[in-house]
Amino acid sequence: MEMSTRLGRCSYCGVKITVPLYTHAVQCAVCQNITRVHPSDPLSQAHNSICSTASRFRDLLNTASTNINTIVSNYSGTGSSGFGYHSQQARLSPSVIPVSAHGKKRAVLCGVSYYGQRYRLNGTVNDVKCMKFFLIQKVGFPSDSILVLTEEESNPSLIPTKNNIRKALRWLVQGCQSGDSLIFHYSGHGSQQQDFIGDEVDGYDETLWPVDHQSEGTILDDEINATIVRPLPRGAKLHAIIDTCHSGTILDLPFVCRMDRKGYYMWEDHGRYSPIYKGTSGGLAVSISACDDHQVSVDTTALSGDTATGAMTYSFIQAAQNEPGLTYGRLLNAMRQTIRDSKTGFLQTGPVTSPVKKVLNPKLPQEPQLSSSEKFEIYTRQFVL
Repeated sequence: MEMSTRLGRCSYCGVKITVPLYTHAVQCAVCQNITRVHPSDPLSQAHNSICSTASRFRDLLNTASTNINTIVSNYSGTGSSGFGYHSQQARLSPSVIPVSAHGKKRAVLCGVSYYGQRYRLNGTVNDVKCMKFFLIQKVGFPSDSILVLTEEESNPSLIPTKNNIRKALRWLVQGCQSGDSLIFHYSGHGSQQQDFIGDEVDGYDETLWPVDHQSEGTILDDEINATIVRPLPRGAKLHAIIDTCHSGTILDLPFVCRMDRKGYYMWEDHGRYSPIYKGTSGGLAVSISACDDHQVSVDTTALSGDTATGAMTYSFIQAAQNEPGLTYGRLLNAMRQTIRDSKTGFLQTGPVTSPVKKVLNPKLPQEPQLSSSEKFEIYTRQFVL
């Protein structure tokens, strides 16, 4: 029997929270603070439900109009600055803040640009906007179940700091149940550092760089695994789409798919080398990453005209929307082919493409990778988010 709930707002960060009926206090999944609430009777609950439905309907209408304009603007390059960004008018609305941690579909989209730094990235915000559009319009994710973190957000809780990214990942899996589908998309810098606990085959941990990594440090693959992989219950699935350098095993999943250029593959068991269990609690976790651990990924305009995007994010969206119902094997091959074609200058246009202006550096290999919490036949299992 389901517990009756109503909607409230966190007194500290303003995020909408789900409050069980007759509860006096509830902890926010984003900022972790306690908000005191007044118990509600059934009549108030019905009123809240009606208001919530009306609000979500208004958000849906707003999202449908703004997202179409955003995606067209992003890929046409119109109105972009010299760094590949667009004016503040194109910023997504505050409706991206999730209503509840208990939706059937949930996503955290994180784009880190590193404004003011010499290693600034120009395509990460575009990556996040395009991924959000894809998830809502093509996959059916509710807009209010997607949490977006970029440096363009006005809410300080949505800036991609180390603390905020950690909170977002905890929110992603909070209360996860069988049947839930979770997405973690990251576009930003990544790196490697020496492994001190002996769970890495190559002796190095992979890391993500929050915007404040210089003062607060990076986020290790060990922490990501512990936060969003190990708690995943039976019947739930997680897809991590990681567009960063050195990201082949960024989730520390037990099985890594090794595929050659002809499409032949085999699963490597990395779990047997680890003294720590790196699998799930029965669910399926899959990581689709930009490149192998020893490779670098590209932030480029080669794939979409004058607009900067991550090569991996672009190739992923292209493959997934152009071939509905494709398998994991076909997805991986299509992504690799798109990147290879861009290096040679041979690239066909599609629904979100523009004529190629330049090509990727052919001397820098970038091959998207697949890893998983379990082995499966990649050419028969359908890719479904």
